[in-house]
Amino acid sequence: MIQPPSRRATLLLLAGAAWPARASEDADRARRALEKGEIRPLDEILRAARAAVPGDVVAVDLKRDDGQWLYKLRILGADGKRRSVKVDAGSLKILDEDDDD
Repeated sequence: MIQPPSRRATLLLLAGAAWPARASEDADRARRALEKGEIRPLDEILRAARAAVPGDVVAVDLKRDDGQWLYKLRILGADGKRRSVKVDAGSLKILDEDDDD
């Protein structure tokens, strides 16, 4: 006999259903900011972050904070340490870098 999904499984399924819509909204927001010249292309952001903290970028998040576009990247270094790097999305300036571990 097939059991109905648990409450937790149902909540996870519902949360997952909302994720693609959010990702699409985020992509549209980033595209508009790029078209307006408010942010730089992602390949430039990645190059600037890797120059400051060498390694593999494993996560990227674009946010608007107090009128400023910021990228927060998580980078996994060759030493196995994870680091967070904040980059001004308009100027490519490295604003902050921290060890996550």
